[in-house]
Amino acid sequence: MVVKKPFGGITVGFASVKDTTVGEVFGTSPIAPSEMTKKLWAFVKRKNLMKKP
Repeated sequence: MVVKKPFGGITVGFASVKDTTVGEVFGTSPIAPSEMTKKLWAFVKRKNLMKKP
């Protein structure tokens, strides 16, 4: 099998995150998709989940 290089050269892995729920990342009130994206990337950066291959 051929392994493709990730688009943009950055991978994000959530396997190491065991103690966080979706509600803790996004909150419990309804939010717009753009706010979801901002909160998700803030979480990824805060937990240092981005890696360059």
